[in-house]
Amino acid sequence: MFLRELSLKDIPSDVFEDYPFCIPSIRNLDKLDLKNSVTFFVGENGTGKSTLLEAIAYQTGFNTAGGGRHNHFELGMSGSALGEYLRLSWMPKVTNGFFLRAETFYDFASHIDDLGPDSLQYYGGKSLHQQSHGEAFLSLFTNRFGKNGIYLLDEPEAALSPLRQMALLKVIHDLESSGKAQFIIATHSPILMAHPGAKILNFNGQCIENIEYEDTDHYIITKDFLNSRDRYLRELFKD
Repeated sequence: MFLRELSLKDIPSDVFEDYPFCIPSIRNLDKLDLKNSVTFFVGENGTGKSTLLEAIAYQTGFNTAGGGRHNHFELGMSGSALGEYLRLSWMPKVTNGFFLRAETFYDFASHIDDLGPDSLQYYGGKSLHQQSHGEAFLSLFTNRFGKNGIYLLDEPEAALSPLRQMALLKVIHDLESSGKAQFIIATHSPILMAHPGAKILNFNGQCIENIEYEDTDHYIITKDFLNSRDRYLRELFKD
């Protein structure tokens, strides 16, 4: 495995109360075991999932606006306040891979177009802007992702239908089963987090903790809603 563990360095007192260090999951972070080939970060919005994933991308050398080590374009959100305080333990160290930010994918696609036609061969031979959002995501997954890499995905389900989420699940399985690809994924999708053998880390509490798939809010609420739709709708819409 590549990235085996991460830990947080001492945080200076003058920033301890600032965002993102004030988030409980970040404030109380000591060490985190990442030895599984597929790890999911799950939890409510604002619990630190994407913040920690971005910090890993920063320390890995990926563009925090999205992309790999050789994708150089800037956005207002580029950079990572947490990244410089993170320590990563590798075995062995890898530099190949990709950081997907769903919210900045449009800007990444524009960056690829700016690089010229030769760059499109790594993304299916067609501009990502000339495909639907979901098709562009799948073109990235199937053409840009490969072996010997670490892939950091921030809410990849954002543009994917349930059927396309299952297609991504197959891509993840095929790559990680080779033993030469590692995935760390922040997600709200109960479809994606069903990947067999994956480690699921819950950010909802004061500390980041392991959680079983069937114990996640995403699974429980989705299953209960589908089984008791009328009851949920009555409660939601009552005066």
